[in-house]
Amino acid sequence: MSQRSKVRFSVPDGACDCHVHVFLDSAHYPLTPGRAYTPPEASVETLQGLHRDLGLSRTVIVQPSVYGSDNSATLEGIRQLGMERARGVAVLDDRMGPADLDRLAQAGVRGVRVNLEMMGEVDPGRSARLLKETAARVAPHGWHIQIFSNLALISALAPVLLDLRIPVVIDHFGGAKAAAGLDQAGFGQLLSLIRSGHVWIKLSAAYRCSTLVPDYPDMMPLARALIAAGPERTVWGSDWPHPNNAKEPGRGPTDIAPPLPIDDGRVLSLLADWADAETRRRILVDNPSRLYGF
Repeated sequence: MSQRSKVRFSVPDGACDCHVHVFLDSAHYPLTPGRAYTPPEASVETLQGLHRDLGLSRTVIVQPSVYGSDNSATLEGIRQLGMERARGVAVLDDRMGPADLDRLAQAGVRGVRVNLEMMGEVDPGRSARLLKETAARVAPHGWHIQIFSNLALISALAPVLLDLRIPVVIDHFGGAKAAAGLDQAGFGQLLSLIRSGHVWIKLSAAYRCSTLVPDYPDMMPLARALIAAGPERTVWGSDWPHPNNAKEPGRGPTDIAPPLPIDDGRVLSLLADWADAETRRRILVDNPSRLYGF
């Protein structure tokens, strides 16, 4: 499970990890048959231990692809942590009606995830229709829409994202690649989206954007640019327990995929290099409080 070096700065009270997953006992919370990978169990108790060590007191559990649209494990994670310190981002399917969304909201859900990356979706037209339909469904609940995709598709969808009537949150640095630098195709468009005042960025899973472990120094220019574009619309997430969804020779989708060995304390410490203390407080406390309703 995750390593945890001591964080290099004083973590403010009320700090929130805005992107984690829980993988509970599969006998009670079965994984979807069509999943791309199979993670080992990652319990709420283990998550709590990590957050105690890091000085984090609030959590956002994001529905992972391996559960499909069965949000039971995510909701159980929120229940165990308690509504004072936990919120959730769910995944919907076509069968869910307004009453189902009401129940999710009462259980602590504050957003809906559209995982275009794991869906393998690259068509802007289909993606736009899905985003518009999803936004219309969740707008009455005051939720946001969270998108995991790549820079090329995000850039192509920019007019649609700006036209959605609910806040938009972009996962994992927008899929930017550190080695490609600030001039990579689509990054300028991502910055423009954030400057619009309508789009949020989640600084999460730096290890999916850079290969320079363990401190990802080439992420600094990207992170600083994203923060500067919208310091009041930037949040941070660990992506714990760092599921390894990469296809590897000899490992099928139902074989256990060990999580990536990420030092969460070291990764959180990168915020000291990316932002000053006042901005770090915005990213860790003030912005999550507004976005998730803590």
